[in-house]
Amino acid sequence: MDAHELIQSFAEFAKQKNIDRPTMIRILEDVFKNMIRKRYESDENFDVIINADKGDLEIYRFREIVDDDSEDIWDFDKISLSEARKIEPDFEVGEEVSEQIYIEDFGRRAVTTARQTLIQKVKDLEKDILFQKYKDLVGEIIAGEVYQVLSKEVLLTDAEGNEIAIPRSEQIQKDRYRKGENVRAIVHKVEMVNGNPKIILSRTSPVFLERLFEQEVPEVYDGLITIKKVVREPGERAKVAVESYDDRIDPVGACVGMKGSRIHAIVRELQNENIDVINYTENLELYIQRALSPAKITSIKVDKENGRASVYLKPDQVSLAIGKGGLNIKLASRLVGYEIDVFRELAEGQVEEDVDLDEFSDEIESWVIDELNRIGLDTAKSVLALSKDELVRRTDLEEETVEGVLNILKKEFE
Repeated sequence: MDAHELIQSFAEFAKQKNIDRPTMIRILEDVFKNMIRKRYESDENFDVIINADKGDLEIYRFREIVDDDSEDIWDFDKISLSEARKIEPDFEVGEEVSEQIYIEDFGRRAVTTARQTLIQKVKDLEKDILFQKYKDLVGEIIAGEVYQVLSKEVLLTDAEGNEIAIPRSEQIQKDRYRKGENVRAIVHKVEMVNGNPKIILSRTSPVFLERLFEQEVPEVYDGLITIKKVVREPGERAKVAVESYDDRIDPVGACVGMKGSRIHAIVRELQNENIDVINYTENLELYIQRALSPAKITSIKVDKENGRASVYLKPDQVSLAIGKGGLNIKLASRLVGYEIDVFRELAEGQVEEDVDLDEFSDEIESWVIDELNRIGLDTAKSVLALSKDELVRRTDLEEETVEGVLNILKKEFE
């Protein structure tokens, strides 16, 4: 393969890979200079001229002529007078010799190596371009087509045919993927694995929900409504705190839309995830009250020093505040940034305090307490707020075990 063939085949390959002209020339120069260094030890006194369009390559070597007895005769940029006169008989000491070097002079093996190096450099560059492209897209929604469903992840291809993945941990539990269907997710993170970019998407991230609001609610996209915070249990329930700086705009109403038209599109995308949109306020007590909706709170005591809030409710409101599997109170706590303790207010106006499940460790086995904690139940009242059937359904506990736990907890409040 001569220089013309090598450059033209590389130029075509680079064009297919969308490599721009300056980068292509730089890669060619780097490879040829590497060939020069391997043969001549230095490329400092060489000029490499490339015309990629015509496939032309010219390499020139420059050396200063010194006397045959000079101490500098072995320097890479020097040539003895007798050697110089073999090139041109009328050369004199001190003049510069310009000598053209042809690619064939490097040998067939060197040319084959150069071709392989050029292809590898383009592939490496392609990986780097892909890595940088997706690095800039972290936190943005993209769509991909499912081409393989594996046990640990789902593989998709983007519009350019690049492989992207949604690991099991980043999938909504109710998601079902079919080959050929389009899936939306956010770019969660991008990392290099064994020299290859690994693009990881997420459908469980709070940022995904935030971006969906930006797409469905023009006021959010335009910045008229700000999303202050998003917390979610993917596929189950989410709470979104919103705020408007324009008194004429109702942030909750704008996000929900006429007859729920805007929020329904988001709910469908998230496999019917129940989304509570809450009007943000800096009034902490009011914020907690809104966060625990739909429960109606009687009174609140806030302990800012310890980051806890004691919420008092009528007995019929306790289960609403806690929610299914403790989800409502768990998300409300995360939204406001305070640990919320629920207390049942008795008819006489006295308060009956709740008790942590850990305090029953002498009567209830630790693995049973751990199983209740797993579904968000960490106090006696939160367990008692659910029926026996509901507890059996949501945990891995036997009916007898649940019945025993309920009897122990009920005695505490008799």
